[in-house]
Amino acid sequence: MSELIKKYFPELTKQQAEQFDSLLPYYTEWNEKINLISRKDMEHFYERHVLHSLAIAKFIQFKDQTHMLDIGTGGGFPGIPLAILFPNVKFHLVDSIGKKIMVVKDVIDRLALTNVTAEQIRAEEHKLNYHFVVCRAVADMKEIYAWVKKNISESQFNDSPNGLICLKGGDVTNEIKMFRDSIKVEDIHTYFDEEFFETKKIIYFPLKTKSNK
Repeated sequence: MSELIKKYFPELTKQQAEQFDSLLPYYTEWNEKINLISRKDMEHFYERHVLHSLAIAKFIQFKDQTHMLDIGTGGGFPGIPLAILFPNVKFHLVDSIGKKIMVVKDVIDRLALTNVTAEQIRAEEHKLNYHFVVCRAVADMKEIYAWVKKNISESQFNDSPNGLICLKGGDVTNEIKMFRDSIKVEDIHTYFDEEFFETKKIIYFPLKTKSNK
């Protein structure tokens, strides 16, 4: 396993460490078939895909039995790394592209992840409810919000209100100005030292208040 993961998550179990170890060979194998991840990014796989996904775990520690939806998951990010880290949290990963979901399902099976399911469907067509929706930079925040506001459950038991958590890069000022003070923006470089994270952010948009219990 990349020393990078151990650096920031030193308390992994043996099983979790082995699962993280397995990610690179699995994705390398698939990448040779369908060019899922750019060659440049594959050279920095653990930093740019795995650790980047795990930034969400530094932001919120999800309680057991939390239900999560990962939209536009692509090859399974951020969902699969988070599912390894939170084995008692339920994840459903969706993407509109069938070959990407094929890869995700294969990786889930090989890792024997029992807390993850995957489905080929467009985010705006998915109807079920979850405590949190997570994603990487799949679209503008206004568009993502329109897709997922219907998917946020009224039922709450985490310390943070249910809502949307996005990984974004660069200047997000224009994207979030319509939401004013409703959104919280966190710089990922406050968690991780690597230069790659200097412009990366977590955007958290609570969509259900704690009073909705």
